[in-house]
Amino acid sequence: MDIRIDRESAVPIYLQISSAIRELILSGTLPEGFRLPPERRLAAALGVNRSTVLSAYHELKAGALVDAHVGRGTSVAPRPGAAARVGAVRPLPWRQFVRDGAMEMQDPLLRDLLALAERQDVTTFSVGLPAAELLPLDAVRAVVEELAGTVGPQMLLHSPTEGVTQFREALGELMTARGIQRSAAEVLVTSGSQQGLDLAARVFLSPGDAVVVEEPSFFGAIQVFRRAQARLLGVPADRDGMRTDVLEALLARQRPKLIYTLPTFQNPSGAVMSLERRHHLLELAYRFQVPVLEDDPYYDLRYEGEAVPPLAALDPHGYVIYLSSFSKVLFPGLRVGWLAGARPAVRQLALAKQAMDLHSSTAGQFLLDRLVRGDRWQKHLETVRSEYARRRDAMHTALAEEAPAGVSWTRPQGGFYFWCRFPDHVRQSQLLARAAQQRVSYLPGDACFPDEPPANHLRLNFTFPPPEEIRPGVARLMTALRASARKPDGDRRRGEATPPIV
Repeated sequence: MDIRIDRESAVPIYLQISSAIRELILSGTLPEGFRLPPERRLAAALGVNRSTVLSAYHELKAGALVDAHVGRGTSVAPRPGAAARVGAVRPLPWRQFVRDGAMEMQDPLLRDLLALAERQDVTTFSVGLPAAELLPLDAVRAVVEELAGTVGPQMLLHSPTEGVTQFREALGELMTARGIQRSAAEVLVTSGSQQGLDLAARVFLSPGDAVVVEEPSFFGAIQVFRRAQARLLGVPADRDGMRTDVLEALLARQRPKLIYTLPTFQNPSGAVMSLERRHHLLELAYRFQVPVLEDDPYYDLRYEGEAVPPLAALDPHGYVIYLSSFSKVLFPGLRVGWLAGARPAVRQLALAKQAMDLHSSTAGQFLLDRLVRGDRWQKHLETVRSEYARRRDAMHTALAEEAPAGVSWTRPQGGFYFWCRFPDHVRQSQLLARAAQQRVSYLPGDACFPDEPPANHLRLNFTFPPPEEIRPGVARLMTALRASARKPDGDRRRGEATPPIV
């Protein structure tokens, strides 16, 4: 509600409030049944005493404009003479049923990015998806025929909440190859790694609890922790990962419930945490008794250099909950991921999952179980590693040739992304609008920080767009950047009205 108060006016403030709401009701802006904000919330928003808002509501009730009911609050009353026809039903004001604070905790960015992947007229650097044309469809056809003959209808029935046993055993073998020793009983299959994040937040976090995150960090995790009403404690990261010296100083002052990290090909920066810092992080977790949530979806997508063991492989004491997914390598639409950890933790997470969706896709688990066993998995990994390395190098070359002065980036050894810094005098909103005009999308770096970002960044995905689109897409984005840098302030404000493609 747009209510303006003139504190210099001779009209009492409660009458100004009631008059403003009255006009909104009579104009139809506030429909019948619309629930007005609670007195405390409106008072806080307007900077007045609760008694002032209460007097305004009493004035509206006296004028038969609102109804007040104990436990249901104050809502707009039916208009005199506008009684509903027999059998007529008013539209239900759904937003009035949403619990207090829920809308403020939702961010549509992830949903919008996924929708953007369907656009054929846009070069999409913004999403975190594998190349659709590289997905092994022939292998899928063969596996489905195998399953139809051997597993039959069982693949379309319910499965245990923890996951199909043989699939969890296969995941145990896959983690063994990464140096992680976990049995099937210590594995929980999830509906994508995003559900693993959500489960951890539901089980371990209460409103007001603190979570340590890297700066920058995966924006999907930031959204999950904010929805849990957690306090986010940012620790800066550089090319060697989270600054554990800063983390140590923070842990000496704070007592977080979780440390969240993406140590291998970090999203969005592509950084790899050094082995020394991995050991230091675990030492700090043990000393201050804080569990670690390790998000590791890009482990298999290394294009050069030596592999660094996951934190879970270095943790003999069960402090690390390991989270990974097939969505970055095989079929993101199947929504199959997993987490692994100490049995007491996994049991609690499984109970939360049971209440959420009972179990993940049975058919998807049987399908992936067959695909990750034998040589199909390794052949596919070899294919995508080779192709993604080629696309990464194409983007690196395009940036080197097209980027104006003031733009910098680091060539990643693996993963999906380039993390680019651009001049601070360029407005992020203006660049988004200009990029939309150039039919190219990117992820604004602001989304990857729990607080105000220290500098301008953007994230570019090099795996999803076809290779022939990478060079012209980067060129158009840099054209948008140059235009944003030289646009006068007056035109810049007008440009911000252009809906950005995000």
